[in-house]
Amino acid sequence: MKVTVCIGSSCHIKGSRQVVEQLQRLVAENGLDDKVELGGTFCMGLCRQGICVTVDGEVFSVTPETAETFFQEKIKARL
Repeated sequence: MKVTVCIGSSCHIKGSRQVVEQLQRLVAENGLDDKVELGGTFCMGLCRQGICVTVDGEVFSVTPETAETFFQEKIKARL
C-alpha cells in the first residue's frame, strides 16, 4: 500500500510534518513496515482540503488530530 503525504508549504503550515511523524510511528508500532510505503510529495493542488494524504491514489484530508483515526480506518483496516 502506498501512502503519500503532501509536504508543500500550505500543508506544512497546517501540520503535515506531525501527520508524517504520527503515521511513521503507527506503521512501525503495528509492524506494517513491509506493507506500507510512506512517502511525501510537494503540492497536490488541493490546498483548500487541508493536509492531503493519498492511499493508493485515493485522496483524503487529514489533520494532526485525526491522523490516528485515519490510520486505523483508511490504512490498517484495508490491509
